[in-house]
Amino acid sequence: MDYETRLLKGWLHLEKNWHALAAKDCLAILESQPSGLDEDQVRERRANYGANQLVEGAKVSLLTLFLNQFRDFMTIVLLAATLISGLLGEYTDAITIIAIIVLNGVLGFVQEVKAERSLAALKELTAPTARVRRAGKVDTVPAKDLVPGDIILLEGGDRVPADGRILTASGLDVVEASLTGESVPVSKQANAFVDPVSPLGDRINMVYMGTLVTRGKAEVLVTETGMQTEMGKIAGLMQQSEEMLTPLQKRLDDLGKVLVWLAVGITVLVVVTGILHGQNLYRMFLAGVSLAVAAIPEGLPAIVTIALALGVQRMIKRHAIVRKLPSVETLGCATVVCSDKTGTLTQNRMTVQQVWADGQWFRVTGSGYNPIGEFVYEDRPIQPMRRPALRWLNEIAATCNNAVMKQVATDEGEAWECHGDPTEGALLVMAKKAGFGDPDAVYERIDEIPFDSDRKLMSVLVRRGDEVFLFTKGAPDVLLERSKFILTGGKEEPISSGVKRQIAAANEHMAKAALRNLALGYRRFRSVEAAKAERHPESDLVFVGLCGMMDPPREEVFEAIRKCHQAGIRTVMITGDHQETATTIARQLDILPKDGVVVTGAELDEMADQELARRANDIYVYARVSPEHKLRIVKALQARGHIVAMTGDGVNDAPAIKQADIGIAMGMTGTDVAKEASALVLADDNFATIVAAVEEGRGIYDNIKKFIRYVLASNVGEMVTMFVAMLAGLPLPLVPIQILWVNLVTDGLPAIALGVDPAEKDIMSRPPRGVNEGVFARGLSVKILSRGILIGAVTLAVFIWALQTHPDDLAKAQTMAYATLTMSQFILVFDCRSAEGGIWKRNLFENTWLVLAVLCSLGLFLMTLYVPALVEVFGTEPPSPTEWGIVVLAAAVPTLALSLRRAGRKALKTKIALGR
Repeated sequence: MDYETRLLKGWLHLEKNWHALAAKDCLAILESQPSGLDEDQVRERRANYGANQLVEGAKVSLLTLFLNQFRDFMTIVLLAATLISGLLGEYTDAITIIAIIVLNGVLGFVQEVKAERSLAALKELTAPTARVRRAGKVDTVPAKDLVPGDIILLEGGDRVPADGRILTASGLDVVEASLTGESVPVSKQANAFVDPVSPLGDRINMVYMGTLVTRGKAEVLVTETGMQTEMGKIAGLMQQSEEMLTPLQKRLDDLGKVLVWLAVGITVLVVVTGILHGQNLYRMFLAGVSLAVAAIPEGLPAIVTIALALGVQRMIKRHAIVRKLPSVETLGCATVVCSDKTGTLTQNRMTVQQVWADGQWFRVTGSGYNPIGEFVYEDRPIQPMRRPALRWLNEIAATCNNAVMKQVATDEGEAWECHGDPTEGALLVMAKKAGFGDPDAVYERIDEIPFDSDRKLMSVLVRRGDEVFLFTKGAPDVLLERSKFILTGGKEEPISSGVKRQIAAANEHMAKAALRNLALGYRRFRSVEAAKAERHPESDLVFVGLCGMMDPPREEVFEAIRKCHQAGIRTVMITGDHQETATTIARQLDILPKDGVVVTGAELDEMADQELARRANDIYVYARVSPEHKLRIVKALQARGHIVAMTGDGVNDAPAIKQADIGIAMGMTGTDVAKEASALVLADDNFATIVAAVEEGRGIYDNIKKFIRYVLASNVGEMVTMFVAMLAGLPLPLVPIQILWVNLVTDGLPAIALGVDPAEKDIMSRPPRGVNEGVFARGLSVKILSRGILIGAVTLAVFIWALQTHPDDLAKAQTMAYATLTMSQFILVFDCRSAEGGIWKRNLFENTWLVLAVLCSLGLFLMTLYVPALVEVFGTEPPSPTEWGIVVLAAAVPTLALSLRRAGRKALKTKIALGR
């Protein structure tokens, strides 16, 4: 190896810029030759580089995964509550809590096992076999046996088995959507010069593992194998991505810690206070422990699971499949949605949108592959086949074409699919919109000159009766250079330099609008023999026109993004497409504001992570990015405190999807890798479904907060009742079994019914919750304390009144307190349905489950007052009608008082506003 080669090898070792080197230099560095490696070299390199396959990270055993489900703080609190319930003889409570803990553990275990399948799905994208030339002989070998320096042979339909530098290529097109996200095949060239800092999508002299060859042939020098390939880097990124706790998990963990200390404090205070006032030690201990059990809402995990599970069922009906239960809630507080462009915001179907012919502009309506649309000139629909230039344009577009359109049955009805190149499919659909039918019925195809990346043209030789034509399509600048005439006014006129400038200007105008342009033309021949005898048939062409096409935005995305803006959620586009195309689509969709910033992958490479995080709030579009970029972007937004949702469909999206707070994959066009890495899959690939998920997420979190507000306010009422009575030297207002029964009937069915409450109408007009917002934010702690104190106060008031009325009947006074406490909580549950409006804001029967739940719980409570066997156990005495009137009136006081206070504050605000 000479000195220059050693220098190149050292530089390459650091940079890995194979695309920036000439093919001969790559061969020299890898000590290979066009005839391939010999067996000794292969054996040595396999020992050095290992197998050409993706390596999985360290696996966690299934038992460890299962046991990990029981390590969170709330579960430990519940286990403590189970122990206490068992000591009190409340075996039903203990069994219920254990069942809840096991159910949650099993659900979490199943979700984690599914999530870890992503690498296995990634490995399925690698080619099973490869054709390789070794020692001058071509053989088919397992792809895992390839080594750097091997010469592999590719042709249409092959899956690329390793990263490689192209040595020779003939009409090679490769779909790199799995890495770049772009569905349009990339034309590859062996001798192209590529800048060292070019993004992956621009490296036209390279091929990469997992991509698909659509046509052409090539000989490729293998440069990277296994985990060193671009696909391997993605696998590595996915293994490095951290599983983030959801906001809900963080808040419940914090709540569990608060409640356990509160429970301990209550037990100590009640026991000590009671003993100081001469109460029996054992009775006071039981009362304290009973209150401690009541203070811990052991139904919380059940409520969360039920609320999330029902939300999942609703999401399935709205075409969203939830793979991880907490993800619905997490999406409800998302502040940024990072969306891939192709197939997510756009249709992933090239569509001709503009046509220039005969010096005039025409617009083509319709989208996708559905052949329904019109040609529009100056806002008026026209008959294109009656205009000579447009008739020729559409006949050439349909005839110089190898794509096939087929109608297929889907769940939504009949749909059209393109079999072949998407660009040719767009031209075929345009011709059908114009009214041109089957080209084979009009023209007989004689021969074809395939597309070549050097010529940038494709032509077909056809015959119609006695007429022979060469129909040509290709790059506008190339075809224009080969044109001698132009079709104008139905006549073939010599093309002047002025007309050429006009055509060039039209082409530039389309390009600035982010359209992908093709020019079409033809040439007449006297006969087929004359055409075949011509050395340069693609010359002296008649220029017909230009077609500008684009992968258009999905129609429903416009409204979806508007709703995201309304909900305070910023949409960020991350794409492998060119900057101009990405910018145009972003402006069309109102993603990019006037002062919004567009950044390319090359510019990202120049930024440190700290600078990217600092600028992340101003950047709305990222163009020409790689998988590493996407992951950096998500991390930068998270560093700024955002809750990030990441949508995508390709393998390239998987690491960022896994890193995001919630990963969203496309169900129809998404790869298995993206789906397995995601928390939410959109079955219809519809960005608008995300808005529905946001609404569900916010509604679920609201319901969980309603539950917490209701249960803790009730528990505060119980604690105030007991503790104040102890301080005042009064007898126990409630015996332990009454405390536990109140806790059971009020924290049971009514609380669960709150978890299925319909969302309030203004839920999508609120800004997202703050990243660090706790469960008790937005005045929830004040509401809990104020309602709890009022409930405790009226319960004590009724208890004291009953003691004075029946001084020798403590059981009667305790029954009155027991009834007042229970009834006040039944009324409170309806007040908790609205965050601000109170009991009167919402229709009482909007949640019929809640009404039924309260009636059932009321029946369970009344049984302890009127069923003789239970009366003896609970030590109750049925109240008289007058006493019931006092109980109901007292129980309504907390809700009525707070409703009047709320109404007064609203009236004062209105008065102040009118005064201004």
